[in-house]
Amino acid sequence: MKDFKDRVVVVTGGASGIGKALAKAFLGEGAKVVIADVEQSALDATIAELGAGVSGMVTDVSEPASVESLAAEVFAKHGACHVLCNNAGVAAPNLDLWETEPSDFLWVHGVNVRGIAHGVQSFVPRMIESGEEGFVLNTSSGDGGISPLAQQVVYASSKAAVSTMTECLEAQLVGRGTKLRAAIFYPSGGLLNTGIWTTKRNRPEQLARESQVATEQETTFDQFMEGARKAGYELPVQDLDELAQFALDGIRKEDFVIMIDRESMEAQLNERAAKLARGECPIVLQHLGLS
Repeated sequence: MKDFKDRVVVVTGGASGIGKALAKAFLGEGAKVVIADVEQSALDATIAELGAGVSGMVTDVSEPASVESLAAEVFAKHGACHVLCNNAGVAAPNLDLWETEPSDFLWVHGVNVRGIAHGVQSFVPRMIESGEEGFVLNTSSGDGGISPLAQQVVYASSKAAVSTMTECLEAQLVGRGTKLRAAIFYPSGGLLNTGIWTTKRNRPEQLARESQVATEQETTFDQFMEGARKAGYELPVQDLDELAQFALDGIRKEDFVIMIDRESMEAQLNERAAKLARGECPIVLQHLGLS
């Protein structure tokens, strides 16, 4: 897919962060963008900010009926979906696995993993039936998809699942002779100032943790950066608009892995493979020591 003009693009988690940047980038190319987000206020504000060419619908991707309603609305209004960006994502407190609770996995995997499955289940059959070329962009993370961080076990395991699921999806789309393609999107290039830092705001009350832990107190992006500077770290920050443009270029090229400095993963994956082949755990627990 080389040209996005007049194409219909759906972006989940599109009212802020990476999703908002993707929506903005597609609009800049002349696409018709539908933003799906669980936050009504953020959705309204983003639609008002981005202006003509964008519409939105409150959607909880963890609920299949909600995603099905989104797909039905998109096809009823636009008659097509050419690019599906399964981007919505959340995170849980950083804990040892034995300190996590069932609700941590129900929430994070419900959004990050099942949310993508629901998107594919509701949109892809319609996209295939349309007979038009299309693209499915699934947002994963290097934390899980490439090299998981031990303390982020809930989040990392969800993103590992996203990467594996997308590999299977792409193989199926190609193997069945469809006009659709899929890609793993690894947000990269530096730290990202997105809503994932304060994701607890959207955690459903029925999935709240029973016990409170110190790590459940969320740190904002600015607070984290200030802590890093005080500790002597100068951490790179990736501009979200530039990242979104990079993603669009990856779609044009039909890259399966869309990631800034993608070549760097080779050394990481080779090291992981070597350790696994020796029967070793490839993860080392590390702490930045930030306060």
